[in-house]
Amino acid sequence: MLVFVDKITERLIYTFDFIFSDRNIAYQFTNDWFYFEKFEGNKFSYSEKSQVNVLAIQPASVLFDEEIYAYAFTKNTFYKEECLAFEKIIDPFASIFFILSRMEEYTVKQRDIHDRFQLKNSVLHKYQWSKKVICDRWAEDIIQFLEKCFECSLLAHKIPTKVICTLDIDNTFAYKWKEGVRRLLSIGKDYLKNDKKRISERKLVEKGELIDPYDTFDYIKSLSTKKAELILFWLLGDYNKYDKNISGNDVRHQQLIQEIAKIYEVNLHPSYESNASNLILKNEKKLIESILGLTVISSRQHFLKLKIPSTYKNLLAEGFTDDYSLGFAEDFGFRAGTARSFYFFDLQTNSKTNLRIHPFAYMDGTLNLYLKLTPEQAKIDIQNIYQEVANFGGDFIFIWHNETINNQGIWEKWLDVFEYSINLGNEI
Repeated sequence: MLVFVDKITERLIYTFDFIFSDRNIAYQFTNDWFYFEKFEGNKFSYSEKSQVNVLAIQPASVLFDEEIYAYAFTKNTFYKEECLAFEKIIDPFASIFFILSRMEEYTVKQRDIHDRFQLKNSVLHKYQWSKKVICDRWAEDIIQFLEKCFECSLLAHKIPTKVICTLDIDNTFAYKWKEGVRRLLSIGKDYLKNDKKRISERKLVEKGELIDPYDTFDYIKSLSTKKAELILFWLLGDYNKYDKNISGNDVRHQQLIQEIAKIYEVNLHPSYESNASNLILKNEKKLIESILGLTVISSRQHFLKLKIPSTYKNLLAEGFTDDYSLGFAEDFGFRAGTARSFYFFDLQTNSKTNLRIHPFAYMDGTLNLYLKLTPEQAKIDIQNIYQEVANFGGDFIFIWHNETINNQGIWEKWLDVFEYSINLGNEI
């Protein structure tokens, strides 16, 4: 398939690869109109220049611009799907790039208390697209339109679906191995609050008469028999307001991490503080690598504290190649309009980077704490969003924590939701 364009840009290549190359549809650009006219195969013009007898799709300026703009847009229908119209030009190619590159996150200034971009400020929320893999819907809409015009099949490769369960280990244990001043302060806090449950629970755990409520590691080990892939992200940051795990220098802690790493892939959960300091990130990476005895190249930000592009640039600078932080804390859905992994495009340099982004579909706390769903309601929503991934392809990635699969307290009856999610993979 030949595509005429006025100029070939990195944005253009990135977008067309997402639509066509990833589905094994070969394409080629040309800016030679004479060559384009003489070409006898499938072809179309993505340019202002066209003739009556040539299939043409009018482009917005987005894929040819070199700056970052807060574009004005509305929505309209391209073929069968609604997409963005930039200055009244209906352009599904530009729509894909705008969402996939997260361009709006460079220009929207409003953030939550953790400096995170919020769904309510996204075009995905405005047009009710957040629970759709909208970029893949647009890609298929383009392909179907071209097939109709060419009167032939482009033999698009179907993108497979895979279930990936991810666990964040923010707090390895509630009471075990927490010693010294930290233990005393925690006990004092419990007594000040007259929290009889925690006071009693701590005593029983320390006597060895009760399993620590966050100690779900035997259960986690048993999940290796499931068909779903499982990846862990371990927090090792120094203790502070938002980073409260046991020290990564504790030999017992290191031994547990090594034990789990014999079964599953273990990666770094960069601390809350690391987001503002490359030195902290570098030190945490060195620590987990020393524990595991191997190079760690994947991460997920603690608190999902992701600021584009600075967080991604920090990860690249420290040698990370994969990140699993992209999603919303306050609702489930697809922050980049896809469930497929894709490379981060740096709009400041107008270039594709080597950092592969793995978007997640939902997080445990989103369902229970933010949306306040019942376990049964959660399963319905999970099934719906899983079906969206299954229909268009990609990785159905979800986030849980070791303390949320203990089936206790506010997480009572939620283990069934976790297992429901894992078992979705058996239906593929």
